[in-house]
Amino acid sequence: STQGVSSAASDVYKRQMVLGTTSGAGKSWIATALCRWYARQGLKVAPYKAQNMSNNARVVEGGEIGSAQYFQALAARARPEVRMNPLLLKPERDTHSQVVLMGQVDETLSALPWRGRSERVWPQLARALDELRAENDVVVIEGAGSPAEINLMASDIVNLRIARHAQARCLLATDIDRGGAFAHLYGTWALLPEADRALLAGFVLNKFRGDASLLAPAPEQLRAMTGVPVVATLPMWWQHGLPEEDGVFDDRSRSSGAVTRTVAVIAYPRLSNLDEFQPLKNVPGVRLVWARAPADVAGADWIVLPGSKHTSGDLAWLRAQGLDRAVAEHAARGGAVLGVCGGLQMLGEALVDPHGIDGNAPGLGLLPLVTVFERDKTVRRREAAFGTLTGAWAALSNVDVAGYEIHHGQTAAHPQMAGDGGAVMPEGLAWQNARGNVLGLYLHGLFEDPAALQALFGVAAPTLDATFDGLADFIDNHFDAGVLAGLIA
Repeated sequence: STQGVSSAASDVYKRQMVLGTTSGAGKSWIATALCRWYARQGLKVAPYKAQNMSNNARVVEGGEIGSAQYFQALAARARPEVRMNPLLLKPERDTHSQVVLMGQVDETLSALPWRGRSERVWPQLARALDELRAENDVVVIEGAGSPAEINLMASDIVNLRIARHAQARCLLATDIDRGGAFAHLYGTWALLPEADRALLAGFVLNKFRGDASLLAPAPEQLRAMTGVPVVATLPMWWQHGLPEEDGVFDDRSRSSGAVTRTVAVIAYPRLSNLDEFQPLKNVPGVRLVWARAPADVAGADWIVLPGSKHTSGDLAWLRAQGLDRAVAEHAARGGAVLGVCGGLQMLGEALVDPHGIDGNAPGLGLLPLVTVFERDKTVRRREAAFGTLTGAWAALSNVDVAGYEIHHGQTAAHPQMAGDGGAVMPEGLAWQNARGNVLGLYLHGLFEDPAALQALFGVAAPTLDATFDGLADFIDNHFDAGVLAGLIA
């Protein structure tokens, strides 16, 4: 490395934090890159984000955490655990989120107003951070949104309060591709309390396109006004290989080579765990389409109904867009359909909700199944083998796969529809219709499993480890010399 850290640094725990001027500024991937960079220096590293709002979650020891911290832990070569993201908010509707505290759903907190939660959860958030700091050489902390959201400062538990508690050295990243980057950086600095400005160690210009020499004299002027240097200008990098934390991927979703298969993933409003489809972007010949209207699935080889945080609501949206008919017509023509978790539930005959968890609704009727929503949530990692499959999914026959489950619904075969299909994996994890073109499974992570990718596409996608090393190389090349080591000096 050109910015090496002395091995003596491992004798004392350090902490640094990545903040952003806005959501989407690049905090998550920069934090992931830092986790791998410091781990490659021989340091014991852990990620931390006090509060995450995302429907992308992973199952770890003790429950579930946001996917971003899961990947950051892997980048740090650490075992993912609930302390790394002690508070996870999973939006179910525009005005309501399920609250997951230390890996477990907390119904009491879920019912509280937003500002009413902060003081209740702060002790556990602070304790988790302190324990990670005591056990590791470096803790890479990620903020959320912007630290300058002055309407939220009084109840902040994820940005400035965490930075103060850890006395972290902070990087402030901004998306220069959107325009107004210097105004965003200066405006954020100006709105911070004066004592907190001292925690800012550097500004980062992310997603830059063009000639970096044209930025002058702005970085120098900004430093004169704030005292904070621009420590990195990171070029636009579309194919870094890390899943997006929130929202669907950009439109540049075609891998290399001629397109041989188009996969359309239905992008309903409460889509969850979309990160599991990232490997499809790396498979040669695959074009990944995010479908919000019937025209988006026209000509697709596969239609995928992904997970959902509000299955009945997303099913109603799907019908309102006319996508229910598009999926049914595709299946009637023999086209391949895959439903994952909430998508599996939609493919059945009915959703039954006796406890007010999600909502009652008729299903799409493409699999002979009925789902009943239970109070208790199934959260676990699983390894299982497919049985014998036919038709479009026959390549998965007898393939061993690993993944995870996160769902309230419990699904079983419709008692009066025997012969219309059946289970193709033990313990009710997967079903296929009699024709063989519709498959539903509760196991998330199919396309992240090397054996499944090899069976379905005959290829192996780049490993996550290679992706993490690429991220670390990227920041090593583009941060000013000595900055990364200096953040923990």
